Amino acid sequence: MPRYMQDHIHLRSRDPEAAAQYYHDMFDAEIVESVQTDGRPRIDVDIDGMTICIARAQPDQDIPSAPDRPYIGLDHFGLQVEDLDEAAADLRKRGVEFFSEPRLLRPGLKIAFVRGPDDVRIEILERQDNAK
Repeated sequence: MPRYMQDHIHLRSRDPEAAAQYYHDMFDAEIVESVQTDGRPRIDVDIDGMTICIARAQPDQDIPSAPDRPYIGLDHFGLQVEDLDEAAADLRKRGVEFFSEPRLLRPGLKIAFVRGPDDVRIEILERQDNAK
């Protein structure tokens, strides 16, 4: 049976440089310049082993912003932390905008949502005792 592992998340942005800088400033991501398979430049960021590839959206395309919720498609990606309250305080100092403040979703699982560049929703979560 095949084993599937996380490899990357690929985002499109009107300003990839600013998006990469956001992930660096907020989550201490390492910024790595890269090249797409079509030869165009791309910026990748690495957040503790999770690669986010950020490609420039074509300026001549009429590209809508993120849709209102609910919708079908990718809703968010998640970053796990050991202490959500500590992480939330740190993110506030860095200027993060919260969609949803930290809260206990169920015993052993605390979550919050922040707004990333290009209206990307990012879940920050704390799991206790292997809560899924």
